[in-house]
Amino acid sequence: MADGTKAVVGTSVADDETAPATTAGETPADEPTAESSAEATAPLSAAEIAAELTGRPPKSGPAAEVADTAEAADTAPTEQDEQAEDETEFDPAATLDQPTGELPLLRPAPDRHSGDRIADRYRLEECITQSEFFSSWRAVDEKLRRAVGVHLLAAGHQRARGVLAAAKSAALLGDLRFVQVLDAVQEGDHVYVIREWLPGAADLAQLLADGPLEPYDAYQMVRQVAEAIAAAHKRGQAHLRLTPRCVLRTESGQYRINGIAVDAALRGLPDDDAALTDTRAIGALLYAALTHRWPYPEDRYDLQGLPKGLGCVPPDQVRAGVHKGLAEIAARALCEQPPHHQDPITTPEELARAIALMPKIRQPEPPPPPAFTPPPRPPRPQQHRPQIRLADGPAPMGTPATAARPSRPRLRRLVRVTASLVALAAIGVASWQLVSNLHLHDSNSVDGQPPPPGQSAPASPGTVVAKPVTIAGAIPFNALGDDKDQHLIEAPLAFDGNPATGWQTSGYEDNLGGDYRPGTGLLIDLGSVQQVGSVEVQLGGPSTVQLRATSKDTLTAPPATKAGLDSLSAPAAQGTGTTVQLTPAQPLTTRYLLIWLTSVPKDGSDGKYRGKIAEVKVTS
Repeated sequence: MADGTKAVVGTSVADDETAPATTAGETPADEPTAESSAEATAPLSAAEIAAELTGRPPKSGPAAEVADTAEAADTAPTEQDEQAEDETEFDPAATLDQPTGELPLLRPAPDRHSGDRIADRYRLEECITQSEFFSSWRAVDEKLRRAVGVHLLAAGHQRARGVLAAAKSAALLGDLRFVQVLDAVQEGDHVYVIREWLPGAADLAQLLADGPLEPYDAYQMVRQVAEAIAAAHKRGQAHLRLTPRCVLRTESGQYRINGIAVDAALRGLPDDDAALTDTRAIGALLYAALTHRWPYPEDRYDLQGLPKGLGCVPPDQVRAGVHKGLAEIAARALCEQPPHHQDPITTPEELARAIALMPKIRQPEPPPPPAFTPPPRPPRPQQHRPQIRLADGPAPMGTPATAARPSRPRLRRLVRVTASLVALAAIGVASWQLVSNLHLHDSNSVDGQPPPPGQSAPASPGTVVAKPVTIAGAIPFNALGDDKDQHLIEAPLAFDGNPATGWQTSGYEDNLGGDYRPGTGLLIDLGSVQQVGSVEVQLGGPSTVQLRATSKDTLTAPPATKAGLDSLSAPAAQGTGTTVQLTPAQPLTTRYLLIWLTSVPKDGSDGKYRGKIAEVKVTS
């Protein structure tokens, strides 16, 4: 196999230390283009190299990660794990020496070039990395005019079915805390996986480039990641390859996790002890965020590793000033025998619970702006006034001469003239305002009619003008039905500004309603907690729609389950028609809105009931 070439972006993988591959006939680019960085993974472990060469699933449990020369290097944090490595049934060095004729037939990655089109829709733009068996690309969805990530794999590869199954299960997860898998299809001689692309997002390795995170930022990262992974495990999903390159922070400050299920399937990783594997991985992320060191002997992700033979060293012994509570959490998640006789944390659910129980770390107050000190005023120049002497002789000795004052009758006349001018000016201004108001009233309202289209009456003083609220994303929310996907890839069309496009439900034999399927809809993500005064929904036909919302304290998307539906508020507004204005009695303060269809029209083409949300506009 290629010596240590790793996979990248899309839903996955690539190593910081591996130069990005190029397309055929192109010279290597200076840097890969991605969501501000390519998703990368560490060099293959011994078990993964054995899996690549033999086609057999690697033995689970601790194993030595090797460099590109295939020399084993201890990656586990304890001496017990080093002993476990010696007991591994696969010998990478011996495997490398096997004759190639004894290796199983594995199909190489499809040969693709920039400009090629997949499924007559996705145009490949840049090959981020080329491994021996699959490649990862940045591409453009020409239908929706947006960037996407693409994994390409030969359909004849032994992992093709596993990758397809993993991608489809990840797509059905429907949790906005994970980078969404948009499509997964076998077409001809290749398999492709399409995933969401996050322009402007920075991965954790980039965030650590300048040093460790502040305690508040590290707390937010580990809390959001642990809660998301715990929720995925409850639904039978695991990540199994959670690295600093898989954790992306968006411009809104939310953390998104890339590669759920798919990264492991691409690498052929087993799911034995998945809970412990993901828990240890989260512990390593927190350890790196607190200490700016990788908690294993090798250097990874531009982070210096720990010296060999130290075992699992608590973060506060590696770097001074580390937050004590977070250091204890990291040690309990990462070490088999945490310090101070504490119990180890072995599942993501336990980890999320432990983080929730610790005292919250408040965001530090921004430093006050420097006090403004006005510059010293320049000294006023002294004015020399000429002395005016009276005509009837010199002033007495020692008394300054004064200017002659106007006589009292003249002063009274001046005051009367000034007052008259001010009164005339006031009368003129009042008359002009009266005439202007009458003219405006006549032009805007004739015989009580409203102003003509395109014009609006001037807002009265104190009127609050509604402002548009930007929609960050949307996913289908089919809480009680079987089809959790429901055209996931069409969800962004519901807020693209074009009413001709939109998101459609599946087709139903019966209308919505009843216990089995009371409704279906779209969960709208505003990116952060916002005030919502009104929501306009344009529909594909006469439909009944409700507006529901999460509480202002809910910062993660509710799952598309009955429990998730019950966690939302009662309908804040409801309406029927093709364009419905949903205005709550009181403004909502929320991050997530549910546009919930409870009745949809019958489609004349096939006789099934089908709803469509063409456009959603949110205003404050």
